Amino acid sequence: MASGVMIVESRPASAEEAPAYHDWYDNKHIPEILKLEGFVSARRLEPLGGDTFVVIYEIEGDLEKAQAALREAQSSGALSRPEGVLLDPPPSVRYLRLLGAAGEDA
Repeated sequence: MASGVMIVESRPASAEEAPAYHDWYDNKHIPEILKLEGFVSARRLEPLGGDTFVVIYEIEGDLEKAQAALREAQSSGALSRPEGVLLDPPPSVRYLRLLGAAGEDA
């Protein structure tokens, strides 16, 4: 069971770049992320009206270690550069920890 998630909200840079955006996410970025420590699954969601897409990455284990593994992969160049992604403003990234059934930390 996942101990938390990383949620990323992003959008294509333009309608013309949307195919490259979706291809990069599906065939490069998500497979690269899922090779990193802690990241175990990913689901992409499309908006009903609007242009912001969401990816929910499930993380097992220590969220801080997963976050550090992602930072290291980004800084070392182990992750491919974004293709077709609007970078200004940059994608929104949030890490969320799973709470216990009673609303307390798990």
